[in-house]
Amino acid sequence: MATTDTDEPTRRDFLYVATGAFAAIGVAGAVWPLIDQMNPDASTLALSSIETDISDVEVGQSVTVKWRGKPVFIRHRTAKEIAEAEAVDVSTLRDPQTDEERVIKKEWLIQIGICTHLGCVPKGQKVGDDKGDYNGWFCPCHGSHYDSAGRIRKGPAPLNLILPEYTFLTDEKIKIG
Repeated sequence: MATTDTDEPTRRDFLYVATGAFAAIGVAGAVWPLIDQMNPDASTLALSSIETDISDVEVGQSVTVKWRGKPVFIRHRTAKEIAEAEAVDVSTLRDPQTDEERVIKKEWLIQIGICTHLGCVPKGQKVGDDKGDYNGWFCPCHGSHYDSAGRIRKGPAPLNLILPEYTFLTDEKIKIG
C-alpha cells in the first residue's frame, strides 16, 4: 500500500478557511450593533461640557446655567463676599475647605446648585432670595445655610456645595465639564 503525505493545500482546505472567515465576519457584523448601542447618545455627549459667556454678569450678580441636568450657580462675588469667605476659621467648618481651594479666580464662584443633604436647590441666586445666615445660599427644605464660598455652615447638610470641573477659556468665557 502506498500512502502519500502532502503538505500542499487542497481545495477542501481552502473551503474550510473561506467558510471560517465568512462566519467570523458575519458574527462581527451581528455583534457590532449590540456593542455600539451601549455608547451614550448624542444629546448626552453634548451635555458633557458646556461653554458659558460670563461677560454680562455684574459684580454681585448670580446666574444659573444647566449642565448635565443640574443647576450650576455662577456668582460674580463682591469684595465684601470674598473678604467674608477668606476670614472664616476653617477649623470651625464641618467640611473644611479654604476659599482658595474652592475658586480658581477669587471673584468667580462656580458650584453645582444642589444641597448636599437631600438634593434640593438652595435659594440665594435671585435678588430678594433668602441667602441664609451667612450671606450665601439657604436650603428651605431642611434649613441648611451655606456661606459666600458655598461651604456648609449650619443645618443638616454634611458637605459643602459641590464644585464642578471648570476652566477659564478667556476672561469672559468658562468651560464646565
